[in-house]
Amino acid sequence: MTNLSVNIAGLTFKNPVTTASGTFGYGDEFKDFMDLGKIGGIFVKAVTGSNRDGNAYPRMAETPSGMLNSVGLQNKGVDHFVREIYPRIKDFDTHIIVNVSGSTIEEYVEVAERMNELEKIPAIEVNISCPNVKQGGMAFGTVPAMSTEVTRAVREVYKKVLMVKLSPNVTSIVEIAKAVEEGGADVLTLVNTLLGMAIDADSRRPILSTIMGGLSGPAIKPVALRMVWQVHNAVNIPVIGLGGIMNATDAIEFLLAGASAIQVGTANFIDPAVSVKLVEGIEAYLAKHRINDVNELIGALRTE
Repeated sequence: MTNLSVNIAGLTFKNPVTTASGTFGYGDEFKDFMDLGKIGGIFVKAVTGSNRDGNAYPRMAETPSGMLNSVGLQNKGVDHFVREIYPRIKDFDTHIIVNVSGSTIEEYVEVAERMNELEKIPAIEVNISCPNVKQGGMAFGTVPAMSTEVTRAVREVYKKVLMVKLSPNVTSIVEIAKAVEEGGADVLTLVNTLLGMAIDADSRRPILSTIMGGLSGPAIKPVALRMVWQVHNAVNIPVIGLGGIMNATDAIEFLLAGASAIQVGTANFIDPAVSVKLVEGIEAYLAKHRINDVNELIGALRTE
């Protein structure tokens, strides 16, 4: 039997395939398309302290080999999540991990504290990397001292596995990663979207209402892969990799670069069952290469 399970900061995932926050809703939207119990985990969409309406439309645009979004962390706030969403998703046969965001450190702390109460949420992913909000988000993830401060503040109140999601829109991803590790993170997830824009040449206007938005999809994969490899070789905590993963080969490349697990994002919009196909593809790769344990792939990139 081939072992597909991975252990990340004490959490055992049945396989290394998870879904990226903001691309998979709360998970229940996809249960008619696939067996949610066949994937390692679901990172649900961002939860903030209070209701956010998100940005004005239009807030999505297709680009060559990718897409831009500026949704702006639309959600109904932590009270609504605890009362209405959590009861719907808590019994899924996979790990449910909540993406936590805020405009202030106090808001991050507030949401993290509430997540402590939820027995079936074993971890949170603190989002210090969203480029689509005017306050908070990426502002915390581009300055090392701020990255350490928000991570440390959440670490002081959150009792379970603490993951922090990093932005690629920085001069040195390694510097930010080390700052977050210093703040007490258990796991790093990277990368979030790259800041970009699209223009309508006929109207001579930006396509997105916010002018700029986050670029995702295959276009960013080489950048994400490079950053995962750099961070894996610079920190002592596990890395979860994402950015342009469309198929099992992409996922395996991230594992080889040092990711202990991967998140699939934009591909969910093209094929809502893609995550299950990634699991099957990874298993087929292991069989083809006569590898009995997926952990043998993690960080196994040959550079000499």
